Amino acid sequence: MRKNKHGFRRHVVIKKPKQPQEQPTVDPVTGKKIPKSFVFSRGKIPASLKQLQMDLRKLMLPYTALSLREKKRNNLRDFLNVAGPMGVTHFFILSKTASSPYLRVATTPQGPTLTFKIHEYSLAADIARSQLRPRCPKDLFKNSALIVLSGFVSGDPPLQLTTNMFQNIFPTIDVKTVKLSTCQRILLLNYNKDTKLIDFRHYSIRLQPVGVSRRLRKLVQSHQVPDLRNLQDVSDFVTKAGYGSESEADGEAATVTLPSDIGRVNRASTKSSVKLQEVGPRMTLQLVKIEKGLCSGEILFREFGTAGGKGKSDDEMLGEEDAEGDEDGEDQDEEHPEDSEDEDEDEELD
Repeated sequence: MRKNKHGFRRHVVIKKPKQPQEQPTVDPVTGKKIPKSFVFSRGKIPASLKQLQMDLRKLMLPYTALSLREKKRNNLRDFLNVAGPMGVTHFFILSKTASSPYLRVATTPQGPTLTFKIHEYSLAADIARSQLRPRCPKDLFKNSALIVLSGFVSGDPPLQLTTNMFQNIFPTIDVKTVKLSTCQRILLLNYNKDTKLIDFRHYSIRLQPVGVSRRLRKLVQSHQVPDLRNLQDVSDFVTKAGYGSESEADGEAATVTLPSDIGRVNRASTKSSVKLQEVGPRMTLQLVKIEKGLCSGEILFREFGTAGGKGKSDDEMLGEEDAEGDEDGEDQDEEHPEDSEDEDEDEELD
């Protein structure tokens, strides 16, 4: 009990902090465990690739380690030891050579591993700066992204393995039972058979009701009273911007009839136009190698050269990374002696 300024006692209410909702671990559609991922780098990479690493972590939300912390002394075995208890199923590994950056996508704990050469990439910040009205709602990354694969030929074994890899990275959805409000992002992978390049694009999904002007949509979405001082009648507010919306110019191909309500504007049994706005990151990839194991083992496919060779075993590859990690750790300790006393930072899934 506390006294207020009038001398009366008032009760003190202590609110308990909200407990974060536990993420489901089992996919309700397939009955298998939901795929989770680690996104990290190997070796020295420039600042732009570090930001690309953070953009990829945001893309893989909510089933990824957004605050994954790594040190130079960490090797692949360290990540693999943490991945097992935490249910991590996939690794995204960025690296940089003298010629170009690379992205490896691997299934834990035994592979396979797909190595992509990154020909071009743009960060999410670059995409936002190029747009007149960047769109990034606060709950945009609350649910996993949908994935759409285009141009991947089913008869080509490397492309079929690439298709299976990316399809298993995200949780499976049931089109009959999925809630439309959870479908807010889409990842598009388009394969060009002529250039053998894969366009990697990340979009946000936006719905707009057909036949409603932008002025009315803002009025419904916000709780503020519009300024009508310069208008003679409330009907002028409706007719000033004209009927319809800019989405109607896209044609009927971009419109859908909603089976349920989504938000305050898009109502069930009404037509809404589907808008895609790029969020980023954007990459142009080329599949250059497929290994049977986790970053090692038999080479199943090689774009430059002959496949079928025997790569290094997991133990040899991990041993080399251990040696590299020890050398990096020694160099780091010589430069910053106080860091040698620190313990390895924990890896955690948000």
